[in-house]
Amino acid sequence: MKNVYKGAKTREISFPIGGIGSGCIGLSGNGRLVDWEIFNRPNKKSFNGFSHFAIKAERHGKVLDARVLNGDLQASYVGEHVRNAPLHSGYGFGPESQTMAGMPHFEEVEFRGEFPFAEMSFAESKFPGRIELVAFNPFIPLQEDDSSIPAAFFEWELENTEELPLTYTLCLSAGNPIPTEKVIHQYGDMDGVHSILLGSNQYDSEDPYYGDITIATDAAAISYQEFWYRGGWCDNLEMFWHDFAQPGHLNNRQYREDEPPVRRKDTASLAAHTELMPGEKKKIRFTISWSFPNVNNYWNPNPDGPNVWRNYYATLFEDSRASAKYAFKHWKYLYESTLTFKEALYASTVPDVVKDAVSANLSVLKSATSLRLTDGSFYGFEGVIEDTGCCEGSCTHVWNYAYALPFLFPRLERSMRDLDFKYNKREDGRMSFRLMLPLGRERMDFRACADGQFGGVMKAYRDWKISGDTAWLQSIWPAIKQSIEYAWSDTNEDKWDPEKKGVLVGRQHHTLDMELYGPNAWLSGLYLAALKAGAEMAEFLGEQATAEEFSHLFQSGKQWVDEHLFNGQYYVQQVDLSDKSLLDQFDEETVLQYWNVELEEIKYQVAEGCVIDQVIAQWHANLSGLGEIFDKGQTRTALQSLYRYNFKTSMRHEANTWRLYSLGDEGGLVICTWPEGISKPAIPLTYNTETMTGFEYQAASHMIQEGFIEEGVSIVQAIRNRYDGEKRNPWNEIECGSNYARSMASYSLLQAFSGFEYNMVTGMIGFNPVQSEEGIFRTFWSLDAGWGTFEKREEQICLQILGGQLNLKVFKLPVEQLMAIEQIQWNGDNLAYTIKGNEIHFTEGYTLDTTHPLVIKLRS
Repeated sequence: MKNVYKGAKTREISFPIGGIGSGCIGLSGNGRLVDWEIFNRPNKKSFNGFSHFAIKAERHGKVLDARVLNGDLQASYVGEHVRNAPLHSGYGFGPESQTMAGMPHFEEVEFRGEFPFAEMSFAESKFPGRIELVAFNPFIPLQEDDSSIPAAFFEWELENTEELPLTYTLCLSAGNPIPTEKVIHQYGDMDGVHSILLGSNQYDSEDPYYGDITIATDAAAISYQEFWYRGGWCDNLEMFWHDFAQPGHLNNRQYREDEPPVRRKDTASLAAHTELMPGEKKKIRFTISWSFPNVNNYWNPNPDGPNVWRNYYATLFEDSRASAKYAFKHWKYLYESTLTFKEALYASTVPDVVKDAVSANLSVLKSATSLRLTDGSFYGFEGVIEDTGCCEGSCTHVWNYAYALPFLFPRLERSMRDLDFKYNKREDGRMSFRLMLPLGRERMDFRACADGQFGGVMKAYRDWKISGDTAWLQSIWPAIKQSIEYAWSDTNEDKWDPEKKGVLVGRQHHTLDMELYGPNAWLSGLYLAALKAGAEMAEFLGEQATAEEFSHLFQSGKQWVDEHLFNGQYYVQQVDLSDKSLLDQFDEETVLQYWNVELEEIKYQVAEGCVIDQVIAQWHANLSGLGEIFDKGQTRTALQSLYRYNFKTSMRHEANTWRLYSLGDEGGLVICTWPEGISKPAIPLTYNTETMTGFEYQAASHMIQEGFIEEGVSIVQAIRNRYDGEKRNPWNEIECGSNYARSMASYSLLQAFSGFEYNMVTGMIGFNPVQSEEGIFRTFWSLDAGWGTFEKREEQICLQILGGQLNLKVFKLPVEQLMAIEQIQWNGDNLAYTIKGNEIHFTEGYTLDTTHPLVIKLRS
C-alpha cells in the first residue's frame, strides 16, 4: 500500500523529517524544503532562503539539461505570506522567487508516503534520466535516541536512461537561517563525509539564537560553493544558476566574516558528481542536520528564575556537523532498522485506510509538537500554530488519547508520568494538568481536570503492564494513590465525590475546556477505571486495605452508573439545567460563566445528549487489560447509538457554530448530538458540532473492539478522506493547531483489530483478532522490551521478534486455536506447555529474541 499524490493532490503536503523532540524540515508535495521547524519552536509556512536540490546532466563538456528538483508550484499564484517581506515580495507580487518556482523544474512529480518514509519520482521529457528520492529520519521502536537525531536524510537514486554515458551533478543548496552579521560557512571533510557548516559568531553559546546547520554528503566526487555571490537585486540566484548550468564542477567562493550580506541571507551549495553508463543506477546520499542547543520558554516565560535549558540532542551531538557524521556512519543500520519497522507495520492485514491513519499520525512525534528536555524526558504541546506551541504542558487530558508513544517508545512515555507526579501534584493530591517549564517553577494553579487526573492513574497502570517494571511503579505509587483519594478529599475545591459513592457529582473540568455539573458516564467512568486500576496496583504492592477500599468504591459506583445513567440507548448526564444551586455552591465566577440569565439555564452541558466520549473509560480499559468498567451490553448499545446519531456522511446540511474541520460533503463523527425528541440545551456542550480526529479515532477503535468493524472503518475512512493532500495535509491532522497529539489515538486501531493483550509483570502476551482475510491475520506489536509481528494462518501461528526481546511465560489465544495445537517450536526445540482456559502456560519462561520465531503448529 502506497498513498500516491499527484498534481493538485500535492498542494497541502508537508511531510515532517526530523527527530523526536529535535525539530523537523517539511518535504512538500512538489519537493520543496519547507516548514523549517528546527529552532526549538514551530515555523509553519516558512522556507529557508533558496534551499533546494538541483540536478544537471552533461556529456563531453556540454550541459544537456539543468533543473531544480521540484515539481510545479500549486496555486495560488498571487503571492505568499512572507514575514517582514521586503519590496517586490509577498502577497501581490506573485510567488516568492525563493520557492524556485520560476526556475526550470520537472513536469511530472509523484509523491508517495508511508511514514516514516517519503518517496518521490521526477520525470521530464527534456531531462535525460530517471530520478527517485527516499527521504526519512530514523524511526526505530524502543530506540528513542536514534529516533531523535536532528537531521533530515535524503537518498537519491539516479538512472541513466540514455544510450551513451552521462555525468550527473546533484546539488544541495541551503540558506544560512541565523539572523546574523558574522556569518560562518565552512567546508570540511571528515572520514569521507563532505560538509558545509552554516553558522554565526554573533551569539554566545547560551543564547537561544546560537546554533548551526550542516549540509553533507558522502559522495566520492564533490564540489562546493561556501557562499553564493553577494549583490543587489537577484544577483545571488542569477549567479548561482549561471555557475550551476555550466559544465563541470562548482568553483568555491568565500567572504570574510566581517563582510555582511548586502540584501538576502547567504546560501551555500554542495554538489555530488557521478558518471553513469547507459542503464546504470547509482544512489547519492545527503543530509541536512541542525544544532540549536538552547531552548527557551518563549510561550510562557518564567517570571521568577531561569528560562532557558539545554536541548537533549545537544548532550549527544556537539554541533550539526557531529550529527551529520553520525548519520552517515550509521546510515545502513538506521535505514534498515527503520525499514524493518515500516514493513512490519504495513504488512499488517488490517484495512489499508487503518494503516494509513496509524502511520500518518506517528509524524506528530517528529513535529514541533514534541520536545525532549535536558535529561531526555519527553514533553509535548497539544499542537502547534504558526510560530508557537499551542496549549503547553504535556496536557494530561489530551495526551490521554495518544497511544503511539507508550507502545513504541515506552521509556519516553514513562518519563511523562515521572514528570507529572513529581511536578504537577499538589500536597493534597490535586494534579495540575499542564507541566510548567523550566522544570521546578511554580505549578499551574488552575483547578484539576477530572479526565486528566484519572487518566494519569490509568496511564501509570498501562505503562506498568507494558514494562513489567514494578520498581518504577513503586516509585510513583504514593502519588498515584493520593491522586485517586483527592476525589473525596476535604480540600477538593470541586467536590468531586465528597460522600465517597464512586460517582463524580461536583464541578468537573474536562478536555472540552469547560466543566460538567452532575453525574455523567464520561468522567465518572474514568474515575471508576482509576479506582479499579488503583485497586489492582495496591493489591499487587501489598496494600490490602487500600485495594479493598478502591474496589468497593468501584463496584458501588459502577452499579450506580449502569443503573441511573443509561437511558436505554446511551449514557447521559444527570443534571437539572434550571438548578442554579449546582453553581452557587462554588463561587461567583462560576455562576457568571455558566448561568444563562436570559433563559435561567446552566450552559455548556451534555444533559440528555449523546456524547462521543461517554464510554471512553471502557476503551482505555480494553487497551490496558483492565476489564469491565460499564455493562458490556449497554456499552455495545451506546456505541451503536453513537454511530447512528453522531456520524454524519456529509456536513453540508449541519449547523456548525464551532471550528470547521469538515465541510460540504465531508463526513465525520461529531462530538455531541441531541436526537429527535431530546431537549437540547440552549447553549450546549462546547465544540459539540466539531469533528476532531482524536475523538473520532477513539470511538472508531472502540466500535471495532466490540465487533462493529464496518462502522469503525467508515469513520476512519471519513477522516482520511478529509486529509487528501489537496484540502489538508495527510501528515498533519489538526485540532487546536497543527500536528495535534490527540490524533495519535489512531494507533489504538491496531490493538482493536488484533485484540492485543499484554502484561509484562506476568510475562503474558496475547492476540484475539476481530477479523482476518482468507484465513490470514498479521499485525505489528510493540512493548517495552521488544517488538515484532504476529501472524495467524490456518496451519500455524507465528510470533516474530524484530527488535529487542520478549520474556514470555503465558501466550493467550482464542480457545478454538488452542484446541488445535500440535506442537510449539522455538530455536529448533519443542516446548513444554500446559493449557489453562485460553492461555498457553510454558513450563519454563523463554526469552525470545530476533534469531528465531515462536511457531505454533495447528492441526487442519
